[in-house]
Amino acid sequence: MKRVLFGVNVSTSAAPDADPIADAVRAEALGYDFISANDHPSGSRPSFELWTMLAWIAAKTSRIKVASRVLGVPYRPPAMVAKMAESLDRFSDGRLILGVGGGYSDEEFRAFGLNVPTPKEKVDGLEEAVQIIRGLWHRPSFTFEGKHHHTEEALLEPKPNHHIPIWLGTFGKRSLAVTGRVADGWIPTYSMATPDVVPAMRDRIFESARSAGRDPEDITLAYNLDFRIQEAPSSEPGVVTGPPERMAEQLISFRALGFNAMNFSPAGSEPERQIERLAQEVLPIVRSQIQGSVQVDADIVVPT
Repeated sequence: MKRVLFGVNVSTSAAPDADPIADAVRAEALGYDFISANDHPSGSRPSFELWTMLAWIAAKTSRIKVASRVLGVPYRPPAMVAKMAESLDRFSDGRLILGVGGGYSDEEFRAFGLNVPTPKEKVDGLEEAVQIIRGLWHRPSFTFEGKHHHTEEALLEPKPNHHIPIWLGTFGKRSLAVTGRVADGWIPTYSMATPDVVPAMRDRIFESARSAGRDPEDITLAYNLDFRIQEAPSSEPGVVTGPPERMAEQLISFRALGFNAMNFSPAGSEPERQIERLAQEVLPIVRSQIQGSVQVDADIVVPT
């Protein structure tokens, strides 16, 4: 059985009281496997550009992986993303997870003077982007003629010195099929892919993978989860809540759905404390149940 990976979301907030770099350092100290951050460059709230922030986090940490969750394809030419990703992965000693999506916010495209693709164009463009990125990483010279993206005898050196995983954030039938054909991972959000609908979505990915001659077992399923640890059991749409033991039960049930990675975003107040409690009170229970051993966090020193 694959080891289950646990990650934590780091906000891109540039507000005076925010410190995403320190948050990432704390996540590493707490034993998380990866940090992730989203890609929304436009907005009234101060924020950092995702890729710049991930590079800085990688420079300030030594073990934890860094994931884009997810990079909006319309914001950056895919060939440039291939170059950016190879450089960041090399500088970080192989710690990049390249999360990519078709682009969520049409308002952001308009605000930055970008063309607004239709839903179909977003899905088709996403698949083309992955093909271009992979082609540039693996072929000496790469020419690609797609409906939305193209390259002409493109050269990219150095090539990646190991396999860089590409995870897709997808939900619709066509985009799920794309995930099965070309991606290394699927990272849906709990509020948009609740446990009752996940099996059908997962099966569509796996069916597409098999049709493309791929082994579905090679695809990482990563659940993006908002959570809040609280003593009183409760039910809140889109949020995993409850005391530590109950939350552990829920996470174990998600493993039964096929998820072998989970990415957590604290909901509500005291996010730092929530992330600490998750690492120290919940995840050891989960690990003991699904991996056969408890990883004790008693010796972890959390930076202040």
